[in-house]
Amino acid sequence: MNPIMIHIGPLTVRWYGFLITLAIFIGYFLARRYVERKGYDPDKFEEAIFWAVIAGVIGARLVYVLTSWGDFAGQPLRALYIWQGGLAFHGAILGGLIPLVYFARKQKVPVNVYLDATLPGIALGVIGGRLGNLMNGSDTVGRLTTLPIGYTWPAWARGFPGICTSSDKLAWGICSGQVVRGPVHLTQIYGALIGLVLLVLSFYWWRKNRTPGWAFWNFVLWYSVLRSLLEEPFRLNPLWWPVYLNHKLGIGFFTATQLVSIPLVALALYMLWRLGREDSAA
Repeated sequence: MNPIMIHIGPLTVRWYGFLITLAIFIGYFLARRYVERKGYDPDKFEEAIFWAVIAGVIGARLVYVLTSWGDFAGQPLRALYIWQGGLAFHGAILGGLIPLVYFARKQKVPVNVYLDATLPGIALGVIGGRLGNLMNGSDTVGRLTTLPIGYTWPAWARGFPGICTSSDKLAWGICSGQVVRGPVHLTQIYGALIGLVLLVLSFYWWRKNRTPGWAFWNFVLWYSVLRSLLEEPFRLNPLWWPVYLNHKLGIGFFTATQLVSIPLVALALYMLWRLGREDSAA
């Protein structure tokens, strides 16, 4: 667990940036082939996806910073240090949607074709981002737990400062209580496994060859459900609506992501119902 992948003289390559970049490139080539198979110009898609990636990264960072402002208030310039990790999935989707919709309409391509094309790349981004978080140590850290799946970070692991038991936060700065290194939920791995499941499902949804948009809204639905149930309850995130918190097991409801996922699940189910009606009418 070392955030630095390669360090040669002035050149420093971090795992987080490398894995996210790799996901973008692989996702782009997969998406380009998908668009071409659907009978549309892949060169036009290239322009759309270029601006979507830029807008997606900006949106992802902006939402992350706004929802974690306490971590940046003392050093606001750290908001620009994107290579240290910290991208919000929902911000990436919102940011990336704007140029995708704009260029799809400009190029007279159904926007749902472009949305479906991006899915493997998004899933790869989830996997790469979470593995990069793991290497950073201080990103998407899990709660302390007595469950047997708890993981104790070794002393040599860089980036993980331990957890302050009095504040239930990462032990940056002054801690009035005990600082422990674990055992904690290894939520970075939970998140990477969710990304892997979504990657497999993305190819399955592609092969079903349903109405454009069906794959995209399935992705939104299952990402929201899986993350809300299998990752967020165990992450060391503040509870925006503290309905339940078990310090012993390291489980909590509801974080900001879980609350946002509720309307997203409802919207995805509605969109899938509409697309299903279109399939029946065709």
